[in-house]
Amino acid sequence: MIYFPKKYYSFNQSMRENFDTKIVKLSLDGGFTCPNRDGTLDNRGCIFCSAKGSGDFTFSTLSINQQLEKQIELTSKKWSDSKYIAYFQNYTNTYKKSLTELKNLYETALNYKYVVGLAIGTRPDCLADEVLDLLAEINKKTFLFVELGLQTIHKKSSKYLRLYYDVDDFNKAVAKLNLRGIKCVAHTILGLPNENRQMIIETVEHLNSLPVWGIKLQMLNVLSGTDLEKDYADGKFTLYSKEDYVSFICDIIEHLREDIVIHRLTGDGAKDILIAPKWILNKRDVLNSIDKELTKRNTFQGKLFGQAW
Repeated sequence: MIYFPKKYYSFNQSMRENFDTKIVKLSLDGGFTCPNRDGTLDNRGCIFCSAKGSGDFTFSTLSINQQLEKQIELTSKKWSDSKYIAYFQNYTNTYKKSLTELKNLYETALNYKYVVGLAIGTRPDCLADEVLDLLAEINKKTFLFVELGLQTIHKKSSKYLRLYYDVDDFNKAVAKLNLRGIKCVAHTILGLPNENRQMIIETVEHLNSLPVWGIKLQMLNVLSGTDLEKDYADGKFTLYSKEDYVSFICDIIEHLREDIVIHRLTGDGAKDILIAPKWILNKRDVLNSIDKELTKRNTFQGKLFGQAW
């Protein structure tokens, strides 16, 4: 049984176990695009995705080294003795670049002072075997994890989101990563239009059954300029209140496999483009509310694993 200082297996706890210090992820823009933005599959992007490809906290006009320098300058004010994981976040970070280009990008980040690991966000359908082999080589030399955007296991929802992939593609990608010993983080979205509580539970239970190392539980963000904003304005769906979200997140934590590292419990919508829900802007309040609810229930991650919801 794992001991959880915060009643769940946080990313911070996992990193301290691995590095014995504070680890900060630095979001980077590697100049990538997506197959559903460049016309290969579509040119509109996912229905929820901002113009920056969900990387709204990066410095896209700067080189990788300049971005790292800028990010460290900002974060060192809060964490002065930390080390860093370079996080390629914007768009699809294994797509439409040669192996040489990918290797150079990743190694540039890894060679920067105080960077001790690499995180790569990508799509399940953009992991060619040669890319996986490159990642396997990198994985032998440094701390690496790959973040895959599952969002949901429900194919009707995947189609609505305009993902152009589904749970079957995700399952195959997880298997290929696991075969090579590469850690996988699953990104999920809670509160999708036309998804009820039971459907979200089914997504969580599916991940419980897979060899995933980590999970991101993201409250659905409605961002300005997205097609999702139009559906929200037309009243086609509603969003969780903070209270309902906190309660449900605690249910999920109780039923989540204890060894899955929780990388996110709410979300970080950029203030200037966030339409709703506004309560996610106070991230500290949301996380404190989750901690209080877990304490109130006298519960922890995995306490109800394998039991009925």
